[in-house]
Amino acid sequence: QDQLVESGGGLVQPGQSVRLSCAGPESAFRLYTMGWYRQGRGNQRELIADLEIDGRTMYADAVKDRFTISREYGKNMMSLQMDNLKPEDTAIYYCNTAPGALYQWGQGTQVTVSS
Repeated sequence: QDQLVESGGGLVQPGQSVRLSCAGPESAFRLYTMGWYRQGRGNQRELIADLEIDGRTMYADAVKDRFTISREYGKNMMSLQMDNLKPEDTAIYYCNTAPGALYQWGQGTQVTVSS
């Protein structure tokens, strides 16, 4: 996988869960802190979670205790488990290095939380 590709989004009801996936270059997952970003309507793209090579994690206040970031080095994959979703989680979700994005942005995956 030469480029970052996000998948797994869709329409979900409040309180339900979604698991997002990110596929990318092996070097990205081996050498850098990787993170999940999101951009809601009318908002800037923001970093909401990251995972360092040593396993330490960071979560934005808006998603802490609800989202979990993880990596699968052998598969060049990263996931974001999103539990107890709220309407304010509606956004396009992207993956990249963190806290600065070193790779070209992928298309992202849309998550819409609505009753």
